[in-house]
Amino acid sequence: MTRQMTGAKMVVQALKDQGVTTVFGYPGGAVLPIYDEIFQQNDIHHVLVRHEQGAVHAAEGYARSTGNPGVALVTSGPGATNAVTGLTDALMDSIPIIVLTGQVPTFMIGTDGFQEADTVGITRPCTKHNWLVKETDALAGTLHEAFHVATSGRPGPVLVDIPKDVQFATGNYSEKRTHKSYYAPQVKGDIDAITALAKAMEKAKRPIFYTGGGVINSGPAASQLLRELVDATGFPITSTLMGLGSYPASGKHWIGMLGMHGLYEANMAMHDCDLMINIGARFDDRVTGRLDAFSPGSTKAHIDIDPSSINKVIRVDIPIVGDVAHVLEDLLKVWKARGRITEKEAVAKWWKQINDWQAIDCLKFRNSTSTIKPQYALQRLEELTKGRDRYICTEVGQHQMWAAQYLTFEDPNRWMTSGGLGTMGYGFPASIGVQMAHPEALVINVAGEASWLMNMQEMGTAMQYRLPVKQFILNNERLGMVRQWQQLLHGERYSQSWSEALPDFVKLAEAFGAKGIICKDPKDLDDAIMEMIEHPGPVIFDCLVEKHENCFPMIPSGKPHNEMLLGDAATDGAIEAGGAVLV
Repeated sequence: MTRQMTGAKMVVQALKDQGVTTVFGYPGGAVLPIYDEIFQQNDIHHVLVRHEQGAVHAAEGYARSTGNPGVALVTSGPGATNAVTGLTDALMDSIPIIVLTGQVPTFMIGTDGFQEADTVGITRPCTKHNWLVKETDALAGTLHEAFHVATSGRPGPVLVDIPKDVQFATGNYSEKRTHKSYYAPQVKGDIDAITALAKAMEKAKRPIFYTGGGVINSGPAASQLLRELVDATGFPITSTLMGLGSYPASGKHWIGMLGMHGLYEANMAMHDCDLMINIGARFDDRVTGRLDAFSPGSTKAHIDIDPSSINKVIRVDIPIVGDVAHVLEDLLKVWKARGRITEKEAVAKWWKQINDWQAIDCLKFRNSTSTIKPQYALQRLEELTKGRDRYICTEVGQHQMWAAQYLTFEDPNRWMTSGGLGTMGYGFPASIGVQMAHPEALVINVAGEASWLMNMQEMGTAMQYRLPVKQFILNNERLGMVRQWQQLLHGERYSQSWSEALPDFVKLAEAFGAKGIICKDPKDLDDAIMEMIEHPGPVIFDCLVEKHENCFPMIPSGKPHNEMLLGDAATDGAIEAGGAVLV
């Protein structure tokens, strides 16, 4: 069934047909016909951001906290190029977003017209797929295909570039249900490979589940099936930064996050295991460390919907291409049908070893009564907010790693952070997207002052839409992670890793009409956090923390998993180097 309408109206109609209720954007000349159509309807709520990068990060936050695709709308030229960082961020972290860009009229393409850029060429490397639509009749089908590609298989960002004359012209609109796509990723895993994995599980003496963002991207069923499998086998489970929440932090088989700043016990278990079951992770370099020394004695299985991710970094013994939920469902069936067999005595011995590693307490730190330690700030934030309807976003740096270490997540889609690209400035606009999706929830962005300032203009968005997002800034007046690396690896030569011109964050908040809170004394911290939580509007919380605190554990560059720097408090009596001990 088709209807005649303008290209601009097609855009709005397609969004409605796809179930979109919220769009983040910034208008400009090349998208004015679409904005005119948005003005004439009430089904789609448009959120006016203050920068196009903010629009895409907000769409990411919306997508990650709901499991539904996020949508951003920007103009041509600088509008599109400002979206590139967000697109790349979403590509690295497999986040389903649709970015709609305006373009100069088709007859002007290639003439260096005003605000013209080769948007498709520029964004080809940082999208899952992109399109330049030159005919109005092709627009509806392209938009429906964009949603299908973004959300099917390994999720990711897509972009549709729409010339202005295509928006003005009239064409035939085809509905979503009439659209047929040729893109059909494999979702069912090979049953022989799944059976081989079940057999390996039966014989494993030191097994470990290594999970990633693919579990969360697969949907709620995948997390539920994962929990059932872990609890039924009794195997330990660890996770990447992106997979936090897919298995509850309170679960008895959880051994914490692994990787460069992961827990000692998780990294040691990964190094010494004899069966590694990778579920929806991509062997990222922040996790693998030195490739030739990565989990050297293990049989490796890898479940992933993206065939290009398998054997890309680490060669595996049991590759399984498929959607996590489908594969886990079949794996459970096969393993149960074969008698639910495990090497119970050996696994119990393995757990004893893990418990010995856990006894080291690698997150222990030396607290202070005079200054706020960043770890303590997050411990108190966790204690005072756990049990609430809480969503956590972060910027990028030391605070991000401390948040991953000290905050706990019981469910998926509650943790929004920039993993693969490590984008400073991500967290604040992402928190706006999360709050739009969950207006009654407590949304907190854990930030560093340097990262937060990169998209501080979005305070205007938070105020305009009365979004009670809480910006919890761990202010050490330093580029903390840069400074840490300079201390440990560059002879304490602190090149450009501090700012001599930071704003008064309380006054900055008040300038936007928001609430500002400052805290520098540990004894005042709990009351200040509660004041932040209970305030009904946006808050900037300036938490002045120890300036030269380092984030441990840490796997030094070029070292394997079983060589980690631990903080001196975790290794009392050992020889220290730079406030840490290599173990």
